Amino acid sequence: MILSDKTIRHYLKTGKLVIEPLEEMQIQPGSVDLRLGNHYLRIAQHKAAVLDLIHKPEYEEIIQDEVVIPPHSFLLATTREYVKLPDDLTSFVEGRSSIGRLGLFIQNSGWVDPGFEGEITIELYNANILPIKLVSGVRICQLVFAELDQAAANPYRGKYQGQRKATGSRVMEDVDIKK
Repeated sequence: MILSDKTIRHYLKTGKLVIEPLEEMQIQPGSVDLRLGNHYLRIAQHKAAVLDLIHKPEYEEIIQDEVVIPPHSFLLATTREYVKLPDDLTSFVEGRSSIGRLGLFIQNSGWVDPGFEGEITIELYNANILPIKLVSGVRICQLVFAELDQAAANPYRGKYQGQRKATGSRVMEDVDIKK
């Protein structure tokens, strides 16, 4: 079941769900808008000829309130908000339609596991032929919440737990990745 604004407000008030900082206008009828932070990572393209799943990629860190994403470019960003989900609540990360209509694709693999807490790292891709300028604080994506039928037996306690700032890939830490 997807949570309504009434249930979201109740969970925020009781502390079952934590989203900080949060302004009332961010709460939508069936979601919560999250704002763009000021921390970004981009792949250090001059440091490697190819990316793979075994070696940790090198990133260039960008900390600023405005950033321009060139056409057909990829950038990791973070939300301003820190989110803490209980073990019986999951969330879908969705881009805002108004921003998608400019050609900016917003993703986070689309999913936040029950038990996760941290700032949300989002992947940004400019599919347009023009650069897109972003400003910290703009509502960039939304979280849609769904309740599990019961608390997860193994809630998220993984490698991104507690992350602050945009966080690069840690796929090479997966147990199934052969080194």
